[in-house]
Amino acid sequence: MKANSASHWFFLCIAMLFLSLKLTQCTVTYDRKALTIDGQRRILFSGSIHYPRSTPQMWEGLIQKAKDGGLDAIDTYVFWNLHEPSPGNHNFEGRYDLVQFIKLVQKAGLYVHLRIGPYICGEWNFGGFPVWLKYVPGISFRTDNEPFKQAMAKFTQKIVQMMKDENLFESQGGPIILSQIENEYEPESKSFGPAGQAYVQWAAKMAVGLNTGVPWVMCKENDAPDPVINTCNGFYCDYFSPNKPYKPTLWTEAWTGWFSDFGGPNYRRPVEDLAFAVARFIQKGGSFVNYYMYHGGTNFGRTAGGPFITTSYDYDAPIDEYGLIRQPKHGHLKELHKAIKLCEKALLSADPNVIALGSYEQAHVFSSKSGGCAAFLSNYNTRSDAKVTFNNMHYDLPRWSISILPDCQNVVYNTAKVGIKTSQVQMLPTNVKLQSWETFNEDVYAVEDESPMAAKGLLEQLNITRDSSDYLWYTTSVQISSAESFLHRGSKLPTLSVQSAGHGMRVFVNGQLSGSAFGTRQNRRFTFTGNINLHPGMNKISILSIAVGLPNIGPHFETWNTGVLGPVFLHGLDEGHRDLTWQKWSYKVGLKGEANNLGSPNSISSIDWTRGSLAAQKRRPLTWYKAYFDAPEGDDPLALDMGSMGKGQVWINGQSIGRYWTATAIGNCSECSYVGSFRQTKCHFGCGNPTQQWYHVPRSWLKSTQNLMVVFEEIGGDVSKISLVKRLVTNITSF
Repeated sequence: MKANSASHWFFLCIAMLFLSLKLTQCTVTYDRKALTIDGQRRILFSGSIHYPRSTPQMWEGLIQKAKDGGLDAIDTYVFWNLHEPSPGNHNFEGRYDLVQFIKLVQKAGLYVHLRIGPYICGEWNFGGFPVWLKYVPGISFRTDNEPFKQAMAKFTQKIVQMMKDENLFESQGGPIILSQIENEYEPESKSFGPAGQAYVQWAAKMAVGLNTGVPWVMCKENDAPDPVINTCNGFYCDYFSPNKPYKPTLWTEAWTGWFSDFGGPNYRRPVEDLAFAVARFIQKGGSFVNYYMYHGGTNFGRTAGGPFITTSYDYDAPIDEYGLIRQPKHGHLKELHKAIKLCEKALLSADPNVIALGSYEQAHVFSSKSGGCAAFLSNYNTRSDAKVTFNNMHYDLPRWSISILPDCQNVVYNTAKVGIKTSQVQMLPTNVKLQSWETFNEDVYAVEDESPMAAKGLLEQLNITRDSSDYLWYTTSVQISSAESFLHRGSKLPTLSVQSAGHGMRVFVNGQLSGSAFGTRQNRRFTFTGNINLHPGMNKISILSIAVGLPNIGPHFETWNTGVLGPVFLHGLDEGHRDLTWQKWSYKVGLKGEANNLGSPNSISSIDWTRGSLAAQKRRPLTWYKAYFDAPEGDDPLALDMGSMGKGQVWINGQSIGRYWTATAIGNCSECSYVGSFRQTKCHFGCGNPTQQWYHVPRSWLKSTQNLMVVFEEIGGDVSKISLVKRLVTNITSF
């Protein structure tokens, strides 16, 4: 009897274990209609939340707000340059803790789309590539090149193995249901020709060979080889079809807004149009939508790319940069997800029957064999609303909208009818006092003496800095005869002309600022031209070349350059003009304050900070400031108001808030209508004000008292007017 009982319990335990494995280890496959998770076709809504663009203390709240918004999954890139800052040295701590982020998504009961890349674009410095990769001998990026493929495969394998070790793929019982290899390759493929085609084939084979147990995708890559799924990115994707009839229609980036660059406007994409775009995609057979971004966050430190991308990566997303819900975008999309999920069975078991209801009006009808029926009634007219008849019933359709009928009779949602009220956000004073200001000035006179290297001619900036700093000094000397006419006859001062490959420069002559110039995101190359004050004898010309984020998009990363590449001419001398390009130039990477780690509270240096009148420092360039403050009470998100400053960087307790620049926004800030196709040329706001005035200060970076703030100002500004403000949703008004 005892033996029979023991045997019974043994087999029961085995059965339970088998059942447990069946329940936790799901399969992810696909067919032409959708992704299939454990045998069930699914319509899935996902949102991009990039773990390093927020803090670990924010992650759980962001993920929960995404879930509350009706999302099924979270999407993130993997950031190679953060995780491998030098060859073989890896960092997965703090904001870079990818595993912890994914486990929090799993804890919330959501899936993950892991976009390994490892090229990511993302308005991120160097497109996510570590800069050291540029200097691997013989390398050519994103093509059939062995040094690049070896490095890419090694990093991809490391990430996949990390996920496997933690059982994070859905096939292991984890949340990862999709992975991405490469990123938006098709726009660049023409420049690579057959080598590019071979590279795509290699990348797909390499990824699939890692045996993750979940499908791989390539976005914006029509030639994605089987079994990799090609997907769509854009403002609209209803035109898109996968490259094989047995693959599902997936939208990996539904752009919720747009990114900003310093000197440009900010962007607002009306939620009515975004919802219309998603409904259009679903009615055409789409089954996966990822919002890029669902929370944009912050480009802390020097992570912003572009160049000229702002520190804020708010993106007009449903959750704003600070982690607050943005209404009506969050709520209106939540209602859209509910409406579409009511139609899920019909959508996934039938193909649409398209019925013309008028010149601009259509019905997409899904009738399943089991008797289920769902309909999408659309009006593409941008000028007028419509009245249509469908199934012998009358419906009002606002212009540029879709109504959703889960039972082919009753409207539960219309993309243009927003019932959610608009949240009004204010930046309010905290009354925190910044105390005990001290200053330190960079000594331009000493730059040449401190320069460790010199060369005949001009050298490319990145080759010297390796992106360890935004700054590189170029210094040379110019001998001026006492007989020069401009010294005696009141003639026009000589003119210095300097051509740069980007991104900006400050020109100093004999230690005094003579002028500045910058390129733009569209035109990185520029020329400084300005009159300079020279005296008889030897004159010192020092050019501070400034990078504002490395480019993140385009082919042949290995060829990209920046800095003062010349020519450099001095015009207006008695001899006509003098070519300074091939003179001896000395080079110094970075600033003295950077070398002494002034941004850190733990810095130990010989720097002598001075106290004195801040008024005297207002217009002094290349100045460091520090002050202390106590944290304000409460848990409202915080920001620094930098509107009184020029351009520079700021640190709190050693953590870099990022680059700041109060460049005035120029754009077309006219009325914004949801009607008509959205493009970056419409719905601008903020014109005439700084593109970015407020800079996110995460609460978790603060102590209760004695927080150190360090500011480096390039141009000159009034630090006495810097203030710490809190971000509040203060009142709600009808939309």
